Amino acid sequence: MTNWKETTLDEIADFRNGKGLSNDLYTDNGKYPVWGSNGQIASTDELLNSDPVIVIGRVGAYCGSVYHIDEPSWVTDNAIVAEAKGGNDLRFLYYLLKKLDIARTAIGSAQPLMTQGGLKVIPALVPADKKEQKRIAHILGSLDDKIELNRRTNKTLEAMARAIFQSWFVDFDPVLDNALAAGNPIPAELKEKAIRRKQQKNKQPLPKEIKNLFPDSFQKSPLGPIPKGWKVSTIGTEFDLTMGQSPPGESYNETGDGVVFYQGRRDFGFRFPAPRVYCNDPKRFAEKSDTLVSVRAPVGDVNMADEKCCIGRGVGAARHKSGSRSYTYYTMHHQGDMFKTFDTEGTVFGSISKKDFENMQCINPDPATVKLYEQKAFAIDEQIEINEQENKTLTQLRDTLLPKLLTGKIEV
Repeated sequence: MTNWKETTLDEIADFRNGKGLSNDLYTDNGKYPVWGSNGQIASTDELLNSDPVIVIGRVGAYCGSVYHIDEPSWVTDNAIVAEAKGGNDLRFLYYLLKKLDIARTAIGSAQPLMTQGGLKVIPALVPADKKEQKRIAHILGSLDDKIELNRRTNKTLEAMARAIFQSWFVDFDPVLDNALAAGNPIPAELKEKAIRRKQQKNKQPLPKEIKNLFPDSFQKSPLGPIPKGWKVSTIGTEFDLTMGQSPPGESYNETGDGVVFYQGRRDFGFRFPAPRVYCNDPKRFAEKSDTLVSVRAPVGDVNMADEKCCIGRGVGAARHKSGSRSYTYYTMHHQGDMFKTFDTEGTVFGSISKKDFENMQCINPDPATVKLYEQKAFAIDEQIEINEQENKTLTQLRDTLLPKLLTGKIEV
């Protein structure tokens, strides 16, 4: 290690508290993201920071969390804003803050609080050469950029699969098209939708082999009009459901002894949960590619098992009886509004019982339609899984390099 110097954060960064924002200034599609101690929480048309900044969680459970924001933004008053000074590199500062145990400066136990003064006195070791800071930040940043690209790609891919599910199994677009083409009556509940569908410009017709899978008329059902020949059924009839059971407390460990164990939504990610706790005396299992559903506060969060795992009482595992993993996953997402009705069922926390879960109503489409959807969505989900696995590898590489680069053990 050459040309590194000992300093304090006060010498290389400016700190200031974020600023409160009135609730009526939050919007769903504002120009700028709103960041707090737990990440991006909303958007707004109000601007606080025109340049890239670092956000540090200031209070509560996320005290000490660190985020790099590379676009104009607003940061709330439960976070601290950090900016590099003296020619130091902002992204290098971000990785330095990630490496340092800044949460130790928090005061209070019940409600931790981080102060600017506590941050300023933290000692730090930094390269005297600002160009070396940039080289280190470039290496780590390139990995993070690829991770973020994969995340955004996966969100787009999942949105595509959800859109097909919505069109086929919720809005019944192919059936509307067939009914309009055949001159068949449209149920009153769907007439406005049919008019919009008919007036839609540049609408791409479905391939004949898909179009012919769908009927050209509707029938009444307890859930409203559904395609003729389809049925209203229940989750318990159409899906295999396993409710978790908590193993003995002494069997829990974080050393990898036994099988990975998920007790609830705490470990859920975008698509797959992150292993944290293991169990050497498992009671209930979810198989690889089962859909995992949070059944206790909050009810209805959804993930997919990427390996066989033990599930506790906060998780249920579902799989369509045809074995269709993607159809299961997007069906459970679609049941979200029904799940929410159980969030107040528990005496203290929301929960759903196996009986209530099994009795939830759902559409039972023609098997050939489910099969075709599975083929299309499965290909999309395969790419999502590939990207997620790549992100695991990239994250491990970044986390291995970070402490070595930021202590000069690897020179660049």
